This record gives sequence, C-alpha cells and structure tokens, in this order.
Amino acid sequence: MYQSTNRRQFLNTAAAIAVGVPAVLSSKRTAAQGVVGKGQLKFRCEHAFPKLPSKYHWQVTHGVAVDSNNHLYVIHQGDPTIADHPSIFAFDSEGKFIRSFGEQFQGGGHGLDIRVEDGTSYLYVAGYRGIKSIAKLTLSGETDWQKNAPVESGLYADGEATDPQPIWGRDRFMPTNFAFLPCGDFLVTDGYGSYKIHRYDANGNWLSCFGGPGPGRGKFNLPHGIWIDDRNSDDVQIVVADRAHNDLQFFSLDGTYRKTVTGFGLPSNVDTQGNLMLVPEFVARVSILDENHNTLVTIGSDQQRILADKQKNKTFTLHSDPSRWQQDKFIHPHDGCFDKAGNIYIAEWVASGRVTKLTPA
Repeated sequence: MYQSTNRRQFLNTAAAIAVGVPAVLSSKRTAAQGVVGKGQLKFRCEHAFPKLPSKYHWQVTHGVAVDSNNHLYVIHQGDPTIADHPSIFAFDSEGKFIRSFGEQFQGGGHGLDIRVEDGTSYLYVAGYRGIKSIAKLTLSGETDWQKNAPVESGLYADGEATDPQPIWGRDRFMPTNFAFLPCGDFLVTDGYGSYKIHRYDANGNWLSCFGGPGPGRGKFNLPHGIWIDDRNSDDVQIVVADRAHNDLQFFSLDGTYRKTVTGFGLPSNVDTQGNLMLVPEFVARVSILDENHNTLVTIGSDQQRILADKQKNKTFTLHSDPSRWQQDKFIHPHDGCFDKAGNIYIAEWVASGRVTKLTPA
C-alpha cells in the first residue's frame, strides 16, 4: 500500500490553539517589542531569520517547507545569468545553514513542499518562467524525476515540453505549488499558465485536470497556491488560493467545486496545523483561520502603505527598497508554513529575499 505524509501530518499539533477568540481580530504591536498578533495568537517576529553564507545571496524568496527533522527549506527565484548558484537552501531550526542544491531551478524557482513516502522524505519543486517543470528530489538534492508540461492534457503550445522558453500565456506551463492527496496522487497548480489544477499519480504520471480561467466557482484568476484541508477528517477538501480573485476556493477531492471564502489580499498559498489554517497574503499581511475558515487574526499588516505606494507609482516598489521596510510589518508574503513547534515561517517576494520566523509568544 502506498503511504504518504506531507508536512502537516508530521507537525506537532500541540501548538494548535483553541479557537475561543473573536471571529476577526486585527494585527497590532503589543507592549512587547517585536510581538505581533493578539490574544492566544501572538508571535515574536524575527525578520531575515536564516542567514546565507557569504558566497550566496537571496534573489527573490518564494517558498518554504519544513521536514520531519524540523529543518527549513527555502527556494528563491534565482538569477538565470548565474546558473551555478543554488536555488534551494536548507537550515536547522536555529537558522544555521546546512546545505544548498537545485541549480537546475535557478531563474525560475517557485514552489516547494515535502512529502514522506514509505518512510523517506522527498522535496517536490515547481519551476516557472523559463524553467517550466516540476521535480521530485531527495532532501540532499538528487533528482528522482523531473517533468515538463503535460502535453497529453492538450492544453499547451508546441514545444512547451521539449523546448520551454520564458513565454507567458494560457497555453504555457507555469507551475507554482503542490498538494498531496490521501490516495498518493498529487496536485499541481499551473498558476501562471493554463490556470488548471493538474492531477498526477504517485509516480508523476499525468492523470487529469480541472479549473481553468474564469470568474470563480471552479474557475480561476491565477490559482497560485493549493493545499489539502483535512482538519475535519469527515470532510477533507482541496483548497486553492485563487490569488487575483482575492479568495480561497474549496473543492471535493475529485475536483468538484464546493464553496468560496472571500476577503483576502491576493492570497498566495495555504498551510494547516491542528485546527489552524495559515494564509500568506501578497498584499502585506498573514491571516490565520479556524476550521470553519473564519479569520481569527491577521498579522503584520501593512496593506494601507503598500497599496498607497502602488497607487502612487502604478506598481509595487517597496519590495526593492529595504530601507522602507518596517519591523513587524510584511511587504509581500508569498508562502508560509508551520514547523513542529508551532513556529511559522513566511517567505516574501522581495528583491533581496526575506524569510521571517514567527515564534509563539
């Protein structure tokens, strides 16, 4: 029998907090320096937590995942002109550098997650831009398999699988993130490409897809993140962070649309632990939801300043100017995950890279 565990299933649920707090709470600085959140959901905020050795440098951080040893893995987009620079870095729980690998994703490193299969942990990696592939790696970086666009889906332009180029469009393959189904299959969001959710078997063979571009209710506008919400074992659901629609869409495990939860600011991905759901929002905040998908607290919100800057300059500019970043405030949360102790790691889409550690206060 195929057995798998993803990063949620080996996390220590002791850090999950009973949800006896008001339905919506605002994030704000407490009297203690560097503490964000409110009530039972307060965290010490440590920006730029893991440090790279001097021979490396961050190039727009994108994704984070934690393994069963509580080691943190970070992927950044990378610069395609320095192809020998690794795109993936591993750190211990104190932020000490362990190793690096993943040069093949330099210039398009995006999403990563960890699954345990028959007792062995593997890293699943998605590359977009000119990379346009997904891969399964060991935790030390050896490639188990790597695959380009699933042309058998009939969705993609000629050459998309055999000669991928940095061309964007709905007929292009731009994978962003993964989710792992209880049966052993896995899902991939083609977040910047076809807007489809692809389903693969445990060996990486394409099976089917659902979704596509549209106004919602099963159709997407940039399905950037994906997760399996199994906090209620009687009602396990797929959740898709439909970023440009500013919502989360929920589906049955066969891809049947269930419901939409609105009110986010470009949600980028999802993670769960215990009864909590973590939603990093690209527009300068992180939300934590209860098992009914009600917001319990928002953390590090700087939405007003970020949106005012965008309106003034017609684009986001603070992401490239660290001198304007503020302690305990986020710029562009792009991914997030819990570790075994209930700490939260947030990777931000900023030019010089940043991963923040939120430690329960």
